[in-house]
Amino acid sequence: MKVSLIGASGFVGAHLLTELLNRGHQVTGIVRNAAHVKEKNVQLTVKAVDVLNTVELAEAIKGSDAVISAFNAGWTNPNLYDDFLAGSEAIQKAVKDAGVPRLIVIGGAGSLFINDAQLVDGPDFPADYKAGATAARDYLTILKNEEAIDWTFFSPAIEMHPGITTGRTGQYRVGTESPVFDEAGRSSLSVQDLSVAIVDELEKPQYIKQRFTAGY
Repeated sequence: MKVSLIGASGFVGAHLLTELLNRGHQVTGIVRNAAHVKEKNVQLTVKAVDVLNTVELAEAIKGSDAVISAFNAGWTNPNLYDDFLAGSEAIQKAVKDAGVPRLIVIGGAGSLFINDAQLVDGPDFPADYKAGATAARDYLTILKNEEAIDWTFFSPAIEMHPGITTGRTGQYRVGTESPVFDEAGRSSLSVQDLSVAIVDELEKPQYIKQRFTAGY
C-alpha cells in the first residue's frame, strides 16, 4: 500500500514508520525537517512540508492509498491548542484536495469516557497535557462531521509514553469510547504496539468514520 505518514520523525511517528516499512508498505514520510528521519529504506521517500501549506501538502500526498497523521504541534508550544487544530484541519483539507480516500488520525486519550465524563475534563487530568488533549478532543468533534473521506481517529491508552517498556508484543485489545483496562486496572500500551494497532486498522479496516482505542 502507498501510505503518507505525517510526523514521521516524532515519538509515535518514528515507530509507525518502522512498522509500516517492516510490513512492506511504500511510505512517504512528511516532516518539518527531513534530516530528522534516520530510517533508510528503498520503500521510503522523505519530504519536508509545512502542513499548514495545504497546496504543497496535497501535492506531496497525492497518489497515496491512505494518510496516517501523527501530527504534533509541540507539547511545550504556548499556542498548542490553536496550532493543533489549525494543523489538523489543514491536513484534513489536503487529504480531500489530493483525493486520498483514507485518513487515520492519532489523537489523545483525553476524549475517552469514564462514567459518562471525558478524561480531559476530570479534576486530576495533568495540567501540562490539558491544552493538547482538549485540542485533540475538539478536533474529533470536527472530524465526526467529515463525510467525504473514510477517517479513523485513534485514542491511545491512558498510559502510552516512553516509560512503557513492553516493546512490540503484537497483542492488544480494542475499545471504542472508553479506555481498555487490564486485570490490574491499568490502561497502558507501548508505542510499538500502538503502531501495530494502527497498521492493522490500515490493512483491515474495522473503524471507518469511528474512533477506537487499544490497550493490553
